[in-house]
Amino acid sequence: MKLIKALKIVQSPPPGGLRRLRILLACGFTPLHLQTFLQANLRVLMPNVLPEIKAGVFGDLIGNIEKFKSSEADFLIVALEWSDLDPRLGIRRLGGWRPQQLSDIAICAESAAKRIRSALEIVSRDTTTILSMPTLPLPPAFATRLIQSSPQELQLHRIAGQLCESLSASPGIRILNSQAMAEISSPASRYDINSDLLSGFPYSLSHASATGELLARMIENRTPLKGLITDLDDTIWSGILGEDGVEGISWNLDRHSQMHGVYQQFISSLAATGVLIGVASKNNVSLVQEAFERKDLLLSQEDVFPFEVHWSSKIESVGRILRAWNISADSIVFIDDSPAEVAEVQTAFPEMICRVFPKSDSAAILALLRDLRDLFGKPVITEEDMLRLRSIRTAGAWRSESGAPQTPSDEFLRSAEARIFFECGYRSDNRAFELVNKTNQFNLNGRRYSESDWRRLISDPSEVLLTVTYEDKFGALGKIAVLLGKRRGDEVHLQTWVMSCRAFSRRIEHQCLRFLFVELGVNRIIFEFAPTARNGPFQDFLKSVAGPSLEAPVSLTKDTFSENAPELFHRIEVNVNA
Repeated sequence: MKLIKALKIVQSPPPGGLRRLRILLACGFTPLHLQTFLQANLRVLMPNVLPEIKAGVFGDLIGNIEKFKSSEADFLIVALEWSDLDPRLGIRRLGGWRPQQLSDIAICAESAAKRIRSALEIVSRDTTTILSMPTLPLPPAFATRLIQSSPQELQLHRIAGQLCESLSASPGIRILNSQAMAEISSPASRYDINSDLLSGFPYSLSHASATGELLARMIENRTPLKGLITDLDDTIWSGILGEDGVEGISWNLDRHSQMHGVYQQFISSLAATGVLIGVASKNNVSLVQEAFERKDLLLSQEDVFPFEVHWSSKIESVGRILRAWNISADSIVFIDDSPAEVAEVQTAFPEMICRVFPKSDSAAILALLRDLRDLFGKPVITEEDMLRLRSIRTAGAWRSESGAPQTPSDEFLRSAEARIFFECGYRSDNRAFELVNKTNQFNLNGRRYSESDWRRLISDPSEVLLTVTYEDKFGALGKIAVLLGKRRGDEVHLQTWVMSCRAFSRRIEHQCLRFLFVELGVNRIIFEFAPTARNGPFQDFLKSVAGPSLEAPVSLTKDTFSENAPELFHRIEVNVNA
């Protein structure tokens, strides 16, 4: 983005009704154009928010972090440079570069890194923090030639690396990937010494633009996609299974098909992080089964569900996979080597991301995998991610045994040996926040929260937070529901209630209401209900317990619930956190 374009975006009057997004930009230099580029990129990426960016005190990055209060901003951005670890690593401060002074610089840098780590660990408990590690070159302060690393340089890089690694485990901290930075901002063109000396802003315009873009994307933090549907022939492997046979297909260097093996390896890694993998292939079922029995295949049958292998259209296959997963097309990527098949599926499912597998172009395949990493990448892998595929298979077994997926019999539910674990308190984990922000079908009102808003809500003692975990004889589903509301006398006002579609038809939602009435001892529940384009299942449920009218405010008394609720068979366990 050019500076003139960024200025036009920032200066353009925003529409009314936007949500404020407060950001503190902590850096040791004058933020100047970086602040402009960051704000412009945020306006483009997040048109529903109005970013308000404040800069910390010049020359005191560590002090800005240590004095930061969570009430001041929704995000803290820390743009760390070498001179923040020791001023002598910059050009604006003269302090000597003799060997003994370089040793002292390393000691001071280590001490500064410890202070930064301690301060960021505290701040990130309440405020999402984004950290950009040093992007500018070290000064020519070392005795070796430029092409040879000096011990002091390596020591400084070790200090920065250890700081970065230690903070990477903190759930409230996101660290900007230095490789992503290098790909859009050449290290040789980042530093503007004249600007640094004249104004205290060390970045070239191109580097400020790149940094502003990446930091804005870090704040956006888009929701990862959920599933990938892939073809087999000339995609998972090179060759046509029906023509070349099981031994004729390949994915190795000797047969010049190594990138198909790399694709298998990548898809397998996605499956291991909870991404759903489905196969849609026009093929012979028995041959596909035989191919997946090959010991050198990197993608296991256990990683894939379902297999849609037949000679019908890909549109039919994709539709059946979506129904099996019970998720919408806008959460899916479809990959096929045939441009015609990709175009057909894209027409039928316009919300889906559809990509042609570039089977004859290794560089393009690698670029596709990088794109997929960005689409499916997530900050942390949770236990529920690991359970996702197993729970989808479990849902299939559930439907098969119950015989009627919408209304399973009392006898079947009684025999399911279901257990529900309620955790009630004022603390939460990443899974609860993730559920609230991505669940659509069983959703009270479609309300979404920023990370800072969510943290503030759950830290409020007046809020009742309930997370629900489920398992039965078919397997565990993990955390599948979240309720958030305020207790007022003998009432609970529910402002958020979501439940994963994997948990439908098990009367878990009825048990949630029963918990509020019985365990909290209230006589009425007020629902802050709002219809959305996709919460039809929630609307149907609410009508079944509260009556056909869903005009606000929707309320439900304990007596009415007792009259309308079906028989419940779950074994209940409760944990209340103070």
